Amino acid sequence: MMENQKQRKISGGRRQIFTALLLPMVLISFVAFVLPVARLIQMSFEESDVSGMLTGNYTSGNYPAFFTDGFNLDLITNSLVMSIVVTVTTLVFSFPVALYLFRISPAWRNILFVITISPLLVSSVVRTYGWMIILGQSGLINNALIYSGVIVEPLRMVNNFLGVIIGLVEIMMPYMILSLIAGFGRLSAVYEEAAASLGASAFTRFWRIILPLALPGIALGCLLCFVLSVSSFITPKLLGGGRVYVLATEIYDQAIIQLQWPKAATISVVVLIIFAIALFAYSWALRALDRRFS
Repeated sequence: MMENQKQRKISGGRRQIFTALLLPMVLISFVAFVLPVARLIQMSFEESDVSGMLTGNYTSGNYPAFFTDGFNLDLITNSLVMSIVVTVTTLVFSFPVALYLFRISPAWRNILFVITISPLLVSSVVRTYGWMIILGQSGLINNALIYSGVIVEPLRMVNNFLGVIIGLVEIMMPYMILSLIAGFGRLSAVYEEAAASLGASAFTRFWRIILPLALPGIALGCLLCFVLSVSSFITPKLLGGGRVYVLATEIYDQAIIQLQWPKAATISVVVLIIFAIALFAYSWALRALDRRFS
């Protein structure tokens, strides 16, 4: 009896310590995330006049007006297509880099790892301006192709969808590489050596061993890149030259230029719904992977 009372006292003390440690983060999350999102949802139901002034009335017409406008549906399509293309392209370019970093010696791994994530130390605005110079009609790539005789006229790689994709892929690669390396925990050279001893080719080892074991990292990297691409504003605005319309740029235009805050809030809630769907898909993929490998 005395032993049970002692155990309950210890458990109660630990529970109070955990609660005290979690309380600051819960309060910060409530103030910095829950309250702003609640205000955003409330504003999406408010009514404004042509000048953008709030009338003080509430309406349920903002969402039907948004989803029945063809331009807004194009915004959703453009954002999803852009994010999916960026995510897949980033995965293709990042996977060999992450696998190489995972397998080299620890000394070289630390050096190359710092080099790989060093772009994160530079603002995305600065990197986007750099790509505007490199991809411009008189930029490095066009001049190299013209002087080498590959093309006669400069290619148009800025102020369009292609330029936005190139810029976003470069920005997302460090996030994808970090996620892939974090998900490579199940990879072991022993499995590949055993498969090779049984006559498996390099492609078979990759397809049957490396890729399935790397799926948790791939899922995490794809989620990060997709969410960051959907919410990306600077790169589509600068490299798109005002000709690439996505949800993030439209939120800025409605809030800052048109002063239509309810419309901007409505689009923001749509973006949050897309994030929720992406998180649900990620959770479903993780559960499916656990069932397969358990």
